[in-house]
Parts: sequence; structure tokens; C-alpha cells
Amino acid sequence: MPLYLHDRSWNFNDIHHWVDLAKLLEKGKFHGMFIADGAYDVYKGPQNADPAIISGAQWPVNEPLAVVPAMAAATKNLGFGVTIATTYEQPYHLARRLSTVDHLTKGRLGWNIVTGYLDSAARNLGHTEQPPHDKRYEIAEEYVEVMYKLWQSSWRDDAVKLDRKNVVYTDPALVRKIDHVGQYYNVPGPHICQPSPQRTPVIMQAGTSKAGKTFAARNAEAIFVAGHNPAVVAKNITEIRQMAKDEFHRDPNSIKFLAMLCPIIGKTQEEAQAKYDDLIQYGSEDGALALFGGWTGIDLAKYGDDEELRHVESNAIRSAVEGWSKSSPGVPKWTKHTVAHHIKIGGLGATVIGTPEHVADEMERWVREADVDGFNLAYALMPTSFEDVIDHLLPVLKKRGLFWDDYAVDGGTYRENIYGKQGIQIDAAGKQFSETGMGPQIDYL
Repeated sequence: MPLYLHDRSWNFNDIHHWVDLAKLLEKGKFHGMFIADGAYDVYKGPQNADPAIISGAQWPVNEPLAVVPAMAAATKNLGFGVTIATTYEQPYHLARRLSTVDHLTKGRLGWNIVTGYLDSAARNLGHTEQPPHDKRYEIAEEYVEVMYKLWQSSWRDDAVKLDRKNVVYTDPALVRKIDHVGQYYNVPGPHICQPSPQRTPVIMQAGTSKAGKTFAARNAEAIFVAGHNPAVVAKNITEIRQMAKDEFHRDPNSIKFLAMLCPIIGKTQEEAQAKYDDLIQYGSEDGALALFGGWTGIDLAKYGDDEELRHVESNAIRSAVEGWSKSSPGVPKWTKHTVAHHIKIGGLGATVIGTPEHVADEMERWVREADVDGFNLAYALMPTSFEDVIDHLLPVLKKRGLFWDDYAVDGGTYRENIYGKQGIQIDAAGKQFSETGMGPQIDYL
């Protein structure tokens, strides 16, 4: 049977698909799982979703937060990162939704903050177009400030009394309005939810623009990076760590960088290569370029079939291709077909083909050369790719002392297990809005 017939990713509408995946990942002691979001219509556009629809390239895609409570009910330690944009939902409403799920997961929620990067989202959510790039980050900064105030400063830890004798659930003297008045949002509060186990979910981010890096340095606890070579991401990691230290007075090592990596594992190098060669032939070129268009905003359809992309006018394209060429120096010419081939499996991240030992060597190289803290593992086959990691790669990493035997805080929050420390609190911009950090505004009586 061809390998691609083993793939079960098409079963995403079945809740058992997600529950079984969560149980598998927790069996392997994964820190968490990350659910991306977004539908892409840039390639062969504008406003043309057909390539994504036909190929199933992240289309259809369901609301990511909805499946988390079911997975949490079947697990004890696995964290769940979800992607939600700041541009098209009021912060008061989203704060409530995320607090609810943080309660239901017992503190195992992460929020991957995106500002929105597709005009299609703006059109479908009541706008003619999305705000300009830097304006979206300006809005996002105020947005998360509102969220931090609601989560961190609206309720005292001891506000809930559950006093049945005196019929008092919550002491109102220990719940405060936030009275936020800003350029984009006016939110009086108070937060409608009592403090969840983490108060603020683990803050994740993936921006690489100047505004995105500044936002990440101030707010993020975990940052996703992607590149086909460590050198491609090392510069951004260094810049963000330095900015976090110099401009926001954070411990630069408190930010955990996770590199995307897709391992294709075999007992021998030849077996792994044969597996890759079998899988790649079934990948959709249009689907790959639809994803590329969504990720970058660049429509490669306008370039000729044989056009060398290293010579085009777009800095973004040249930069991406130069990164790929460093990891594949033997490729004589980079056309849109070459790009599609390189992202059919593994996307914009690295695809490592080989034995478990070889994959472990490459992961060590990424840690050494790019200063990453961990990996966001992509799959080629669902769930086979993760089964291969658990059965073959993790034992090698454990022998090298590079992966834990069990969760650092059994039954702990997502933040506790990311940092390996019980009781750890947010150490980013949200910290200043804690109940003891906002001064007179939340000086409880």
C-alpha cells in the first residue's frame, strides 16, 4: 500500500481524531500541540481560493479552539496552543473565551497571537481591507494590554469565597473594573471570568517583521521560527533576545524559540529517502504554492515556469530562496516549481531525512547554530509521523540527555511544563499588570 494511504489527516471533523492524537502526543511526553489557522486565496489570485480548495491545503479548516476541551479531558499534561487573531474580535470577548478554556484544560492553554495577514479575512469579517501591517501591530499592542488587565488585575486571587453560610460566591471588594480607555478600545470591565489556573495563557508568536519582532520581544513566551537552514533563523533569534533584554528588561533566555522541523525517519538513510521520495510524488504543487501565498502574501503564479526567482524584484522572494539554497546548494535553478517541491513536505521549515541518529544530529545542530530551545514538529503522515518520532527518535534524544523522561510538573499548567518549574508566573509584558503591579488602579481595599 502506498504510504500516503496511511494518512488520516482527512478525519479532522471527527472528535476522536483529535482525542487520539492528544493521547498519542502525551504518551510521547510532548510539551504541547499547536493548531494553526487561516484559509489562503493569494495564489493565482487575487481572491482565488480554488488551489487551496482543490488540494485541501489547510482548507476546509475548523475553528481551532473548539476541539481543545475534548483533548484536555483525555489527557493530563499536554498543552494546547491555538492561533487567534487580534484584529477581528473584541478583546473582552476573547479574554472570556480563553479564560473559559484555560479553566476547562486546568491551565494548559497557549495563545498564538497573530494580527491577521490576509485581506480575505478582512472582507469576510466586515471590512473592505485589513489595516496596514504596522497599524495592525499597534492595535495588537493595545489589544493585549486590555487582555492583560482583564486577566491579571481584575480579580484578586482570593476573590472567590464560596461561602455557603453567608451566601457569598465572590467578594465584590476584590473584583475591580479595569477602566481601560485607549485609542482603539474602551473596556471598563471587570473581567467576567474568575482567574483561571494560568490567568494569562502562554503567549506565543511568530512574527519576523520589525514590528513583529518588537511585539514578540515584549510579549512572547514562545516564538515559532521557520527556515530550511539554522543560519536563516539565527539572526532573528539573536535580535529578539537582545531586544527583550535591552528594551523590555526581560531575561532573554525566558523566551523559548521553537523551530519548525519535519522528520522523515527510516532504519537506514536509504529507507528514509525512499519514504520521502514516495510521499513527495503525491504532494500538490498548487496546494504548496497556495500555502506559500498565504504565508507570505506572494503570488508566484505571476512568474514564468522557468524564471529564476533569485533574480526577481521581490526582496521577500529572494530572501526565502536564498535560505533554501543554503540548505540545498546542489539545486542549479530556483523556479516556482522548485519552491513548491521544497514546501510540499515540511512547509517553510526544515525537512530532515534519515535515521533517528541523523535526525537527532540535525536537531542538535539547530540548537547549537541557531540557539533554538525546541522544535515545532510537522508531519508528513498523520499520525504515522508522530508515531515514528515517539518510537524511534525520542529514545535517541533521551540517551543523549536531550529530552525528558516525564513531565516536569505532573498535572501542571502549560507554562509550568514549558519552563519546568512549579508555580511559575508570566514573565513578559503581562507581568506588569498583575494585581500587585499596576499601582493605584488596582490597589485593593
